[in-house]
Amino acid sequence: MKTRREKIEALLLDDPSDEFLRYGLAMELEKEGQHDRSLSELHGLMTASPAYVPAFFMAAQQLARLNRIDEARSALRDGIEQARASGNNHAAGEMSEFLASLGSMGE
Repeated sequence: MKTRREKIEALLLDDPSDEFLRYGLAMELEKEGQHDRSLSELHGLMTASPAYVPAFFMAAQQLARLNRIDEARSALRDGIEQARASGNNHAAGEMSEFLASLGSMGE
């Protein structure tokens, strides 16, 4: 029986640009502890589809859990900018709160 990740990967063969599937793959990879692959998927999504704001937030959260605070801050700043550009004030607010909560962590 195929895992959820394997099913998503099979679907991506038909439509490699599907944002939702790419995001789902990144989340599955994170659950499996494959952080580098997960973050790579999220960064690819952030680059190819910057309006897909959840990728920025999830990348930042994952980076913060990995104690990569400066990278998390950078992802949040970029995500806030993209969210505001697309009129998604709710997401911009959530990411701003998370950015503030990181405070001086890692410094």
